[in-house]
Amino acid sequence: MALPHAASGEPLDVRALGETLVHHKTAALFKSQQLEVIRLVLPAGKVLPPHKVPGEITIQCIEGILDIDAHGSKQRLVAGQLLFLAGDELHAVTAVENASALLTIVLAGAGKA
Repeated sequence: MALPHAASGEPLDVRALGETLVHHKTAALFKSQQLEVIRLVLPAGKVLPPHKVPGEITIQCIEGILDIDAHGSKQRLVAGQLLFLAGDELHAVTAVENASALLTIVLAGAGKA
C-alpha cells in the first residue's frame, strides 16, 4: 500500500523527532512531477552506500549529525545545515548520531523543454 503524500496547501510537521526518532522510518512527504521531498531517518551508524540520482538534491539536517561523502571528501552536517549536490553526483550518507533530514530531489527531466 502506498504511503499518503501531502496535498497542495497541506502543512507538514518536519520538526526534530527527538527521543521518538528510533520509532520512525524514512518516508516520502510529497512528490510532484518535478520535485520529491523525503524525511530521511537514520539511526546512529546507519550508512546509505554510495549512490547517485539524476536530479539535483539538497540534504537539510534537522537533528543529529550526518557525514556526507561526495566530491572526494567528507562533509559533516549538523542540525540547521543544508548541503546541495548536483545531479549524478556519487554520494554516501552516514549517521554519526541518530539523525533526521529533509531530502529534496529535483526529478530527472524537470524543467526541460
